Formats: sequence, C-alpha cells, structure tokens
Amino acid sequence: MRGFMKRVDLFCYRHPRFGIDNFMLYIVFGTALVWLLSAMDTTNMLVSYLAFDARAVLRGQVWRLVTFIFIPESFSIISLFLFMYFYYFVGSTLERQWGPGRFTIYYAMGMLLTVAYGFIAYFVDGRTRFMSSTYINLSMFFAFATLFPDTRVLLFYFIPVKMKWLALVDAAYFLYAILRGFGAGMGMMSFLPLVAILNYFLFCGDTLFYSVMPAGRSRRKKTVNFQREVRKIKYEQKTRNYTRKCEVCGRTDTDYPDLEFRYCSRCKGVHCFCIDHINSHVHFTE
Repeated sequence: MRGFMKRVDLFCYRHPRFGIDNFMLYIVFGTALVWLLSAMDTTNMLVSYLAFDARAVLRGQVWRLVTFIFIPESFSIISLFLFMYFYYFVGSTLERQWGPGRFTIYYAMGMLLTVAYGFIAYFVDGRTRFMSSTYINLSMFFAFATLFPDTRVLLFYFIPVKMKWLALVDAAYFLYAILRGFGAGMGMMSFLPLVAILNYFLFCGDTLFYSVMPAGRSRRKKTVNFQREVRKIKYEQKTRNYTRKCEVCGRTDTDYPDLEFRYCSRCKGVHCFCIDHINSHVHFTE
C-alpha cells in the first residue's frame, strides 16, 4: 500500500494539472439533475438506462461505465439532500487534504474496481445486476474518519457525533448490505461493498493500521535517536549539496529555493517534506 501511494504521489507531482477541481460538486449536481429528470419521467426508464449493466455495456451502451455514479441513492428529496450534503462535505475536505489529483484518482479507482467486479460477477454468475456508486461514496466516510477521527459533525443538524463513530455505523451498514445480498440470492454481487473497502485500504490502509496500533507498541516505534538522525542528515546535506529534500517527490531547496519545506512530527525519524506533501504522505514507521 505504501508503494502504491508513493506512485500516486509521484504521478500527481509530475502532472500537477491532473485532477478535477471541486470533483464532488460535479457529482452532486449530476445526481441532482438525474433525480429531477427521474421525477418527471413517468415511465421510470431513465435510471435503468444510466445504471451499470455489464450485459448492456457489452452490447455497446458504454456510457453506463460513467453514468452509474450519478444515480440517486434515494428518491426522497429530504434524504437526497442529506446524502448530497454529507458527500460534498466529506469529498471536498478530502480533496483539500489530498489535492485534486489524488482525490480524483481515489474516486476513479473506486469506479474502476466497481466496474471490473461487475464484469467478473456477470461472467461468473451469468446474471446482470444494476450497480450505482453507493458504496464508492460511502467509502469516503472511512477515509475521512481515518484522517480526522475526532472531527465532530452535526447529525440531523443538532446531534454532535465524531466521525470515527459514524465510520463504525458505516461499517455496520456494509456488513448488513453483504448479509442482505446473500439473503436475496444476489450471488457474487453480495460482495460489492468489499470492493469499495479495498479501494479505501489502498489509499488509507497504512494510516489506519498505525492509528489503531496498541499504545505500548506505538510508543516503542516512536523512540528515535535524534542525534544520530541529525548527524545522518547533516552528512547527506554536505555530500549532496542541499539542505532539505522532500521524501515524496525528491525536490530540494537547492533546485527549488522558493519552495517551503517542513518536517513531519508523526513520522519515525527525521523526515522532510515539501509543502505539497506535508499533509498527504504515508507516515514512516521504521
């Protein structure tokens, strides 16, 4: 997972313009538009033409590979508003934390894994199933809770709840969805929630693991000989002709004199990062 995230960060550094700014805003507006058109559709056929359907895609309806992310999760206007509000809040926060490039890759990876699993389930079971982006969107709660576990949100606008507790409720819903799928005879599609969880682990698995590590072990891993680390850094600075170097992208203060560098207090050892990666890197543990 750490190697995967380093490649993602390196790609985002080499392609600084990659990514969709305000990505979740497009998702929210697209979903609201589909909901509005569905409300005016007396035949109730619009959603069936937008949902992912492996058999229909193989017949040439390739737009379903993208349009399935705009299917509303509820056709009640109050429920739709609550869902869209939380998704925009969580998604836009992740985008500010990670950057547009990394967040776009996160969501696109969730779409890719969902579509791939949909085809696999179709070829194995021989049955076609409609799919939406429900679990991709819900997986963002896990990522948000991993990065900001103690952040409080107002549930129903008046009940303060920490994100880590909402994430547990989200996990319970994923388990319920899997069991419900088995009860409904959905076969392989019962495991669709696990695909979104896999995407979450690719991006946040390391952070989650070290955040739940037992306190004693965590303290031992944070024990560092700082004098030795400082001597090591000074030696590298003399031999490599720079003072600071980002551990993610490799930029130095010699090559980029106007770039701001900082040291991460959560990494084991002394590790420097540029301002673009100080808040979006995978923490060193050894």
